Amino acid sequence: MIPSNLWPHTHHDVTRFYHEQYAKDVQAGKYQPILYPWDTLAVLLVIIYMLIPHQNRAWLRKARFFIFAINLMYTAYLIKNVRAKGVANTLGIGLIAAWGTMYILAVIVCNDPQRDFMRIERTEGMFSSDRAPVNGTQNGNARTTSNSEDSNGVLKDLPETKESLGPSRRHGEFAWQAYPSTPFIERLDWVLDLFANFRGANWNWRTISTPPPPKPVQEQLLRNSVLQPKYNFRTHPSQSRTYPTRREMLIGNTKTLVTGYLILDLIKTIASHDPYFWGYIDRAPAPYLPAFLLNSPVLIHALRLVICQFGIKWALESLFALSPLFFSGVLGPAVLGARAEPWIYPSTWGSYALVLDNGLAGWWSGWWHQTFRFAFEQPSRKAIEVLGWNPKGLAARALQLVVAFGLSGALHASGSVTCHGATFPLRGPMQYFLLQAAACFVEGVLRQGLAGSRVTRSMPQWVKRTLTFVYVHVWHYHTAHLLCDDFARGGVWLFEPCPVSLFRGLGFGAEGDGWLAIEALPSWHRGDTWYKTGITF
Repeated sequence: MIPSNLWPHTHHDVTRFYHEQYAKDVQAGKYQPILYPWDTLAVLLVIIYMLIPHQNRAWLRKARFFIFAINLMYTAYLIKNVRAKGVANTLGIGLIAAWGTMYILAVIVCNDPQRDFMRIERTEGMFSSDRAPVNGTQNGNARTTSNSEDSNGVLKDLPETKESLGPSRRHGEFAWQAYPSTPFIERLDWVLDLFANFRGANWNWRTISTPPPPKPVQEQLLRNSVLQPKYNFRTHPSQSRTYPTRREMLIGNTKTLVTGYLILDLIKTIASHDPYFWGYIDRAPAPYLPAFLLNSPVLIHALRLVICQFGIKWALESLFALSPLFFSGVLGPAVLGARAEPWIYPSTWGSYALVLDNGLAGWWSGWWHQTFRFAFEQPSRKAIEVLGWNPKGLAARALQLVVAFGLSGALHASGSVTCHGATFPLRGPMQYFLLQAAACFVEGVLRQGLAGSRVTRSMPQWVKRTLTFVYVHVWHYHTAHLLCDDFARGGVWLFEPCPVSLFRGLGFGAEGDGWLAIEALPSWHRGDTWYKTGITF
């Protein structure tokens, strides 16, 4: 136990302090509470803009830059002025606000979605009455060009339909669907699908780490679509796994969620005894640990990093498992139609063998989740295209790494800013991710230089993998604390991931722990005006 003369005595003391400080800051006007729905209006503006067809209106097409600028300014406002009571919720303000802006940048600034994007949809009960074939492309992506200039049809030799039946009543084979000009409900469905699908499994901009649709779907796309957008159907080892059936997908994600829940409960129980995870990163760990750990700063540092890594990984694994379980399981084909297909929900993580074979590049581009990859890649892709660089050249590779990891650093630094504790966004998350960019670049140059050499040819695979495992984890040992320490200072590890705790209920937790572990519930906040009143977290 922590000596009784030291404050805080348990992690509950720190959580209470943050809650009390939050109440004082809101009362004093230093911060405003996060409010739903008012603090989502900037995203709503983007969706409304996307619902207005603008293929023939140059000024509307250019207005997307102005719409993005508004969203960017509102994101800066949220990060600077808005906070939440819960430690995870207040971290989420910065993360979600920054992520939304980055995704919008990728979608409407680096691309022209109404011209460039297409999704996979069923052929019957889908297209509107203005279904003239699309016959043009631009930069390898889909572009609607017809006599009417607002047509969205890409079907071939299929009967006309005068109505949109809605997702649940659509049937038939699959085809590519460009931006629908009419009816409105069809356009709304297309736009919402675009903003809810970060990996693009059913879109023509699918990320390279996301597996393509099954062979039968590929054949239907080729058979039923006049326009064939630039799309790579190839599979490769760095792609995650696709579930062959909806039943297997639901069972797999249920297992992930249950496993993640138990692991997170165990991690939280262990972390509740260590002041490091309360934000006191220089305080000694719990004294009941084995002597060989207590006497070794190296082992203590490594143990804390392992707990952090497993905590982050399984928190994300569990969170991402909720999406297929809800959309494909709860809502299902009866409501969502094609959006309940199992191949739209591939596994989030890749094989760890990618790390052993490719080092840090395999860690970040194959094994770790690729949810944010599209938004991280598009700005550098657009810049390389404008500059006329060779996409496979060394300069382009350096730019891609700096932009991708720089955006990841900015994303996590935004969450660091909105945390309750005293954090260092630039010296912590931003520095950590920029170091990953530098390491991946050097690693790539060295691997390219050593490729085919006598040393690498004669070395057994198990030796290569062992050496790779060692240098990857030595690198993380010396850099990962930049991110993990900042999370600890901000109070992130005080988050209660499990409302009902098995291990703490059985008595393995700290003083004050029990079966129930709920930090903060949503509540109704009543402000001075109607726009300062809403649901807060």
